[in-house]
Amino acid sequence: MTAGEIISYMESQRDDAQRRILMRFFKTGPGEYGEGDEFLGLKVPQTREVVKAAWKDLSLSEVPELLLCRWHEVRLCGLLVLVAKFEALAKKRLENNEDAIRGRDEILTMYLQYAEQANNWDLVDLSVHKILGHWLLLPSFLGDEDYKIKLLDTLADSDNLWKQRMSMVCTWKTSQQGDPSWCLRYAEKHLHHPHDLMHKAVGWMLREMGKRVSMDLLRDFLHQHAHEMPRTALRYAIEQMNDDERHYWMDL
Repeated sequence: MTAGEIISYMESQRDDAQRRILMRFFKTGPGEYGEGDEFLGLKVPQTREVVKAAWKDLSLSEVPELLLCRWHEVRLCGLLVLVAKFEALAKKRLENNEDAIRGRDEILTMYLQYAEQANNWDLVDLSVHKILGHWLLLPSFLGDEDYKIKLLDTLADSDNLWKQRMSMVCTWKTSQQGDPSWCLRYAEKHLHHPHDLMHKAVGWMLREMGKRVSMDLLRDFLHQHAHEMPRTALRYAIEQMNDDERHYWMDL
């Protein structure tokens, strides 16, 4: 199995009607956030089927060819191959295995090296928490927690929207595992971001942190920041609350 074979197969599944729908949905027009992106017209389950069939036999060295491909769905395939390879090395019994740690670090390094190829929200959201977010919780030979914070700060402080979104959405995994600190740090860091896609990401991750860890922690954050949060971020953050409480926060 090679990257070239995967690309040829996915190109053979091209669907022009679906392609036009996806190009509108993912805002690929002039001046839009996905400007210039090109689609084959494959649905996500189709791409997942390719990944399921290919990831074990595809060498890690082949993945960059997928990540550099012009086609959105092929780049998604490459990212999901990295997810599958990472998850195989992140099983509980392998958490402290030295070979598995090296393998996870290699995948994480590749993921970040090609981060700008994850150039739309779906590419980020379907991969980052399962690679970067999970890596934050596991042993690494790359560095300690201070190193991990600096790494995320570099993404957050980038001028690239998708790297910024990575720094926020990766906290989905850390919140799922009961650690709210990453979400709170990067929600505060991105609180005044100008882009609507980051407002949604911040609110979504705060909502998940509240649901998975503590609604009281979410309320503490809102008491400090609700008055200055973009309304979209606030609406996303409070979605799990009852009507009365949602009205309370929106009226502040």
